[in-house]
Amino acid sequence: MKVAFIGLGTMGYPMAGHLVAQGHDVTVYNRTTEKAARWASEHQGSYQETPALAAQDADIVFTCVGNDDDVRQVFNGEHGILKSVRAGTLLVDHTTASPDVAIEIAELAKQIDCRFIDAPVSGGEAGAVNGVLTVMIGGDAADFAKAEPVMRAYAKSMSLMGPVGNGQITKMANQICIAGVLQGLSEAVTLASQSGLDIDKMVDVLKHGAAGSWQMENRASTMNKREFDFGFAIDWMRKDLGICFDHAQKIGVELPLAKQVDAKYAELQQQGLNRCDTSVLIKQYDSE
Repeated sequence: MKVAFIGLGTMGYPMAGHLVAQGHDVTVYNRTTEKAARWASEHQGSYQETPALAAQDADIVFTCVGNDDDVRQVFNGEHGILKSVRAGTLLVDHTTASPDVAIEIAELAKQIDCRFIDAPVSGGEAGAVNGVLTVMIGGDAADFAKAEPVMRAYAKSMSLMGPVGNGQITKMANQICIAGVLQGLSEAVTLASQSGLDIDKMVDVLKHGAAGSWQMENRASTMNKREFDFGFAIDWMRKDLGICFDHAQKIGVELPLAKQVDAKYAELQQQGLNRCDTSVLIKQYDSE
């Protein structure tokens, strides 16, 4: 299949590479052209200097950019995807963004006889590199059916959650859960380590019980060692939590724990730790 991939960040770079490995003809675009050229050289793909040029001949266009404004720009900017795509093209946005922007782009796509699904991902940099991401999808069943076999290049799990926007709402729930788990894990590791427990042994016991989680198995030991270079920076987590708070306010839902964690991340940003991954939350206890 002829595919375009727009956005070669931490997640998009390896995701686009997996598409080539599965035999697809992939053209990429990145805001930094040098990075797109490097990707094309590494993966024997091609690149273009605008989203419109990258997307013009594609059967499916994937996007994975930073935020709502970036989504609007790559789709509907002066050189955006919607300026060039053929009727019938399927547009798949992997950005973690708001459900509002997903619905907005879907409506614009419909006006030119294209299809759109929002498909945020979870699994972090390691999941993208290893091709084992989880994808949460909002859109029509027929569009999901078309995208699913292509996305299997980099995903181990894909679920259609309902209409456009529901993928983003599912991702909100995912980020809220991660925030809460990391806060609990920060407290548990701090208490255990200061009490003299061997953290690796503790994890080996607890991971088999009700407290077990991906974060515990993959981050408790590194948190205890104060290693925080695992890809998903707190800058991005705070962006995602901001989306959660905006949506929660619209529907009248309180998120007290998520707001507490967000406030701690804000303090860590002020300490210059904004590019550390989300497990750096444990450092809230280092000055106590």
